[in-house]
Amino acid sequence: MTTDTQAETLGFQTEAKQLLHLMIHSLYSNKEIFLRELISNASDAADKLRFEALSNGDLLADDAELQVRVDFDSDNKTISISDNGIGMTREEVISNLGTIAKSGTAQFLESLTGDQKKDSQLIGQFGVGFYSAFIVADEVEVLTRKAGTGPTEATLWKSKGESEYTVEAAEKADRGTTVTLHLKQDEADFADGFRLRSIVKRYADHLSIPVLMEKHDFGSPKDGEGEDESAEAKAPEYEAVNAAKALWTRSRSDVTDDEYKEFYKHISHDFDDPMDWSHNKVEGKLEYTSLLYIPGRAPFDLWNRDAARGLKLYVQRVFIMDDAEQFLPLYLRFMKGVVDSNDISLNVSREILQKDPAVDSMRSALTKRALDMLAKLRKKDKEKYQEFWNQFGQVLKEGPAEDYANREKIAQLLQFATTKSEVDAQDQGLDDYIARMQPEQEKIYYLVAESLKAARNNPHLEIFKKKGIEVILMVDRIDEWLMGHLNEYEGKQFQDISRGELDLGKLEDQDEKKQQEESEKALEGLAERIKKTLGERVNEVRITHRLTDSPACLAIDEHAMGAQMRKIMQASGQAVPEVKPHFEINPLHPLIERMDKEQNEEMFEDLVEILFGQASLADSGQLDDPGGFSARLNKVLLQVG
Repeated sequence: MTTDTQAETLGFQTEAKQLLHLMIHSLYSNKEIFLRELISNASDAADKLRFEALSNGDLLADDAELQVRVDFDSDNKTISISDNGIGMTREEVISNLGTIAKSGTAQFLESLTGDQKKDSQLIGQFGVGFYSAFIVADEVEVLTRKAGTGPTEATLWKSKGESEYTVEAAEKADRGTTVTLHLKQDEADFADGFRLRSIVKRYADHLSIPVLMEKHDFGSPKDGEGEDESAEAKAPEYEAVNAAKALWTRSRSDVTDDEYKEFYKHISHDFDDPMDWSHNKVEGKLEYTSLLYIPGRAPFDLWNRDAARGLKLYVQRVFIMDDAEQFLPLYLRFMKGVVDSNDISLNVSREILQKDPAVDSMRSALTKRALDMLAKLRKKDKEKYQEFWNQFGQVLKEGPAEDYANREKIAQLLQFATTKSEVDAQDQGLDDYIARMQPEQEKIYYLVAESLKAARNNPHLEIFKKKGIEVILMVDRIDEWLMGHLNEYEGKQFQDISRGELDLGKLEDQDEKKQQEESEKALEGLAERIKKTLGERVNEVRITHRLTDSPACLAIDEHAMGAQMRKIMQASGQAVPEVKPHFEINPLHPLIERMDKEQNEEMFEDLVEILFGQASLADSGQLDDPGGFSARLNKVLLQVG
């Protein structure tokens, strides 16, 4: 006997051990999900075999009717879930059941809070359904034989859900997998036919293969009382407990909301209900059915752009692949669902999908359907859409850069805080903003800042507050990048109020404009003195009328890289282009008037440096020389004293 057929005791991978502990202790309030998860895994195994059989029909042999079977033994307190699907080799057993070969494991564990309810939701998102067996079982056995191998090439896996498991060679008459749960003493009531049937019916009606249980007349005598002795010789008779028809192939009117929700949990391995869904059948030049879901919460690996994503692909109701990313763009990676096509080859591969014109057409249509789903959700239920935005808004902001054709549709879905928001939530859309624009306002004004607090206190807002002009406040890390790809909306151009020279167009008062021109001439000499002090650190010094309370601020050129993007590039180790700001001074501020009269050059220089430091803090929240700034400030304060 070779080494890899020997019985072997192995330790769980550290992450698997932690998840086992969490699974056992966090999901006690919803114990019956173990059955849903194990039946779901069995269904997936059948799907995978059906796909493999497309190129190797011998795998099905004389057992072509794929099914799942649920057995129980109330005397011995066991439940068994069996399938005649793809099965596993010894190496696959160790890989799939002893380790968690999924990217982002450490990130997942860091996301855990210690709050059992919240952590149970994370566990569901992570998709470790097999381990849920240990919620109700103190020992689990997995007997499996890979399709295409012989009866003596089976593997038996056993564990008590603690620190280790055993793997040994075994015999199994047919292909597939049987998971046997030895129930805990206080969970023995799960080994009850009536209870199991009701759970299976609730959780498995949407599956496309039958889930079988032994026929039983629940009104007949128990334990063989009054039965004919010959009944013992009869082989058990099984019947399908579920509808056994793929949910997406059924008419929308025949599917209940609960069935849609259960199907979502099956394909996503999420424990929470979806936020919304859209079921659609397309006929004509292309024929396909789609069922798209908006999840209720973001997965922990949402920001890993390399993580598995996409729709579950079926061709003529035959499962082809999980995570077919070709049908939706990356900015919609949070969407879950199924697409079943009649126009794609059964022998399709990921590479072929990328070149198939039918896939391009479906991708375009599915993208629009997903965006329409979101638009409808926003229109019919703003509160629910706000929940969606809080979870997925920043991902959606990637859209205008990635999907030029749909940028207007995406822009309509964006939400922000504004200077007129009642709360700090990002709950205002661009349509809301345009509806409140002043009669002669030609542009959509916005400001990018590090936080809402920093934005609301930014000196660039002062003239807009004075004139009652609403400004959108953008505080997400992606916002400056977003606005680089979103130039206008509904014919209105966007204007970053911290860039270029202030131009309010028709909103400017002509008398004010004349007064501004006069003050600019009067302070030309002061601007030159300040520029001499600041030297090459600034592009130019100019008189501004965007300030009402602050003495000075920084502005950058229209197309220069902003502070937010510079920080992102620095954090990623990229070279950051030098951006020289314009130093703008408020001609009506007492400090500027004082500086204009200051004859002591040392004091003048100190005042300039302090004002420049203040403006830098307001702009980017940081100083090149904090120590020098503090020393100058203290020096001036002592002189004033």
